[in-house]
Amino acid sequence: MIKDTAAQVKANIEKVIVGKGEVIELALVALLCEGHILIEDVPGIGKTTLAKAIARSLGCTFRRIQFTPDLLPSDITGISFFNQKTQEFEFRPGPILTQILLADEINRATPRTQSALLEAMQERQITVDGETMPLPRPFLVLATQNPIELEGTFPLPEAQIDRFLLKIKLGYPSEDDENAILLRFEREDPLAALAPVVESQSLLTLQDEVRTIHVDEAVRQYIVQVARATRQNAALELGASPRATLALYKTAQALAAIRGRAFVIPDDVKYLAPAVLAHRLLISPQARLRGRNREQIVQEVVATVPVPVES
Repeated sequence: MIKDTAAQVKANIEKVIVGKGEVIELALVALLCEGHILIEDVPGIGKTTLAKAIARSLGCTFRRIQFTPDLLPSDITGISFFNQKTQEFEFRPGPILTQILLADEINRATPRTQSALLEAMQERQITVDGETMPLPRPFLVLATQNPIELEGTFPLPEAQIDRFLLKIKLGYPSEDDENAILLRFEREDPLAALAPVVESQSLLTLQDEVRTIHVDEAVRQYIVQVARATRQNAALELGASPRATLALYKTAQALAAIRGRAFVIPDDVKYLAPAVLAHRLLISPQARLRGRNREQIVQEVVATVPVPVES
């Protein structure tokens, strides 16, 4: 059931997003795990379009926040104000009270405002004037940051980046895909005609089903060994946290379900490791000077861990 539903959603999103099947698959993994996505890429790649396509395919509410240095935490969560007509305080909800939230250029906001969003992501609730309100479900944050233009930005601390389930990049399309984009958007915007293929309530049922995907003891031990190997690698100053280990475990279950299996295999772990682990790691200055990046180091670490084989 999960495979069929995921295939429907993926095919629907691909009516708008061209040539990014792997990225869409990873986004579906995050949805099934109730996780959040950090997208680091240059402007104009299709980050906003991807977020809107996901929301429309699931029939979810969608809001977008453009992060700027003067943005306040209350601009995200909402405020209580005194209504002179009713002579009572009323709550005006902020844009975070939605199901799919695009946090555009999150690194342009101050650390205080970043923390307000990231706390809501972790706790799935907000507190305004001492009153706690749960966020709607499903709840997915797609946060973006521009890796090129860093002037006037406030980079996310490692502890906050660790709260993102996945970090992905869309990248430039191939020549054929870019030509297909021009043809697809020539006469009309396909996003405007995109209809839901799954009810958001059905997604909650699928999220519960994903947790039943079997993980053999040997595969579970393999996941732990991969995470622990990052903590012992000389090229890394900070290895994967236990939260990262749990994220790798949960995403492997989701990927197996999307691909039509009731069990996780080591290849699922190897495929997901760069997207799940790389952004959580801190490279040593020596490795950075040699031009190595986090994804390469994760792949090297995974290659050093013995893969469990069926006896």
